[in-house]
Amino acid sequence: MNRKIKIVVLLVALLSLALAAPFSNRARAQSQPDGQKEQRSRTTGVQQPTPSPSPRDELPGESDEVVRVETNLTSIFLTAADKNKRFISNLKKEDVRVLEDGQVQEVSTFQQNLDLPLSIAILIDTSASEERTLPEEKAAAQTFLEAVLRPGRDEAAVVSFTGEVTLEQGFTGSMDRIRRAIQHVEFVPPSGYIGGGVVVGTPPISDKNQQLVGSTAIWDAVWATSKELLVESADNTRRAIILLTDGVDTSSQVKQSEAVARAQKADALVYTVGIGDSYGFGVDEGSLRKISEQTGGRAYFPRSDRELREAFDQIQRDLREQYLLAYSPTNKNRDGTYRRVQIELINPELRRQNVKINHRAGYFAKTGESAPGKK
Repeated sequence: MNRKIKIVVLLVALLSLALAAPFSNRARAQSQPDGQKEQRSRTTGVQQPTPSPSPRDELPGESDEVVRVETNLTSIFLTAADKNKRFISNLKKEDVRVLEDGQVQEVSTFQQNLDLPLSIAILIDTSASEERTLPEEKAAAQTFLEAVLRPGRDEAAVVSFTGEVTLEQGFTGSMDRIRRAIQHVEFVPPSGYIGGGVVVGTPPISDKNQQLVGSTAIWDAVWATSKELLVESADNTRRAIILLTDGVDTSSQVKQSEAVARAQKADALVYTVGIGDSYGFGVDEGSLRKISEQTGGRAYFPRSDRELREAFDQIQRDLREQYLLAYSPTNKNRDGTYRRVQIELINPELRRQNVKINHRAGYFAKTGESAPGKK
């Protein structure tokens, strides 16, 4: 009998110890430092449950998937005007057809009158052919910028050029600085210059500066402005170059096609204002039309001060009264090649009204790895 009692007591004691063990283990775990608790979890061999993401983990800005997303949209600015150069304000996506290298593209965005900030570079030819007209050019350029620049939103830069390119004022929103820069632009005659394009004697062969003063490097100026200056302009702006010259290039190191390509890569519209000295210098209208048409700008050839002011007024309207068209190219290769863009007017009524669409002729594809699925 005593033996049975002893066995029962022993069983009860063992059961009590078994029930108490989990609570003791939990108490010891709560009293251990965090590092020991983590080590215990790693050494148990039991897979720990994965915690659910918190709302902060799901924020789009912190998602790996969102970070890797790339946009392959191609954006084209265009203007639409009737035969009297009046802006067409009711153009719709259905009125046009877009082709890239002959392939029809699906337009995803078509917006009118975007209120984008402007980054405008004024390029002023100060060679001998502009000697007599330079004061009027400077006055018209200043009036234009005073009218078009909005404080706190737009910016402008001033560049002068002969055989070399001079940055008179980098991009700024200060109209006072722009005025001072334009006033500083002046014609510097080469050695032996007596006026009217006549040079008496020959500048010393070793005097490179004098040789440059007596020449005109238009394409160098456009190329340098596009490559070195416009890259410093603000992001998400509408970039434009206003080129005041007679179009007669005599000393550029780069070709016109290279200047056009560089402006296209900078997404810059080039507006040319062809001005020459009617007493002895003509205007190369063909070269100025070419660079304007291929970059989406326009060419103007004013014959008087009034026409010069009208040209600047039209440029101002062009920069404000534009449409933005965007599409995802069917050609996804990121090979840096040039893609030719055509925008055709397919609305018969607008075609009867002789509406003309103006836009850049093409663009250079981005470089880098091909899009997913492409090799």
